[in-house]
Amino acid sequence: MRKLRIAILLLLPVLVLPALPLLAQAFSETTSTVVVEVPVQVVRDGQPVRGLTAGDFEVYDGRKKQALTGFEVIDLGSEQVAAAAAAPTVSSAARRHFLMLFDLAFSDPNAVVKARDAATKVVDELHPTDLVAVATYTSLKGPSLVLGFTPDRGQIAAAIATLGNPEMLGRNPDPLRLVLTDAKRALEEAQQSSSSARGAGAEAREAHAQEAVDLLKSIAQMEAQAENHAQQSAVINLTRSLSDLGKLMGNIDGRKYVVYLSEGFDSQLLQGSTDQARRDEMAASTASGESYNVASEELFGDTKSLNEVEKMLEELRRADCVVEAVDIAGLRAAGDLGNRRTGGKDTLLNFAKSTGGELFENFNNLSEAMGQMLARTSVTYVLSFQPDKLEWDGSFHRLRVELKNQPRGTRAVARPGYYAPKPYAQRTPLERLLDAQTRVVAGDDAGLLDVAVLAAPFAMPTEKAYVPVLVEVD
Repeated sequence: MRKLRIAILLLLPVLVLPALPLLAQAFSETTSTVVVEVPVQVVRDGQPVRGLTAGDFEVYDGRKKQALTGFEVIDLGSEQVAAAAAAPTVSSAARRHFLMLFDLAFSDPNAVVKARDAATKVVDELHPTDLVAVATYTSLKGPSLVLGFTPDRGQIAAAIATLGNPEMLGRNPDPLRLVLTDAKRALEEAQQSSSSARGAGAEAREAHAQEAVDLLKSIAQMEAQAENHAQQSAVINLTRSLSDLGKLMGNIDGRKYVVYLSEGFDSQLLQGSTDQARRDEMAASTASGESYNVASEELFGDTKSLNEVEKMLEELRRADCVVEAVDIAGLRAAGDLGNRRTGGKDTLLNFAKSTGGELFENFNNLSEAMGQMLARTSVTYVLSFQPDKLEWDGSFHRLRVELKNQPRGTRAVARPGYYAPKPYAQRTPLERLLDAQTRVVAGDDAGLLDVAVLAAPFAMPTEKAYVPVLVEVD
């Protein structure tokens, strides 16, 4: 979104007194105009469509059709762009922005270390005009920006290699719920002891062992419920933090991709247990009047967490952020912390599909896996318009882009809306930082505009003189 500031000098009609020279009064006024830039990718059969013109698009701000004031085509596969890639000739709105987000809260450190290599290879395969930022997430600190959006591949490589030297704080020391290992192991041993006792016919010992089994089982269930509540709190912290990140990214022009490197969290935290045997057991407990032994979240899922996830996904969609989820669980070594958690892939898939992205798993070369996405987004049409009476209040405005006279199966992928600008004093420090970074990286010229003013007063037989004023702005 570009903001144009123009200073205009006006000479007003004045009263002409007899026998006195013509008097003129001058004053200056400042006005601002907002230009909304809408990057659009057009695809058919998974491939970018080239050769479109401004006449092939219609843009609606809410329900009102907008007249296009600008049209630009950026083809990252063209020789012209490749030759000029070193120069900042591509506008920020036309550039692809990739945020490499390393999830340290729901990932094993061994997998994160190996994921750095995969992320570095992806950056090496990006187009020179693409911008890359690096961030980490911990449950205690939330998202931390290690490096802002930049084309400097050396800085990006250093940021990925060090991850800003983050302390592994906030990571659940046992996301696999191995804190229950001792209780479960004791439960298994008690069951084995019970079986042996039956073989020996020692009824007293069998009854004692069964009591121990029941006690340990209840303890294990209570610990599992406590662990579930802790994990649900961690999930809510994650979704709220990513919602704030989405709002922040909404202030950045251009198409944005969040490359989310994570193992994901257990989908059962949201949807309840997917183990049919466990669900049958809970149903039987409820039917027998022992509903107090059944946790409602385990049976029906956690509505609060589900709502928070949906809010997060909506903020990312509004900010035009596509989540490209990377399941890094496959990067663990064979003996790293036992088996991976279950259900993590399901949550990553939900993040990706709900924002128009893809899930990448079991990969050897992430850059090759993402090659189709990079090719699909290589052609960008930047449509510009000037909204009427736009309030500088940061409110969200819905957009709709339609294609005209295109074959069946052709679709336009565009941002669902834009945020109105906010006065500088009302922006957060991080918003100001990203805005400054964007201006510096984009290389946009800023400063005063060349303005020429011509005033030509005409002598009139009446007491008033009419003064036409011509203002020419470059």
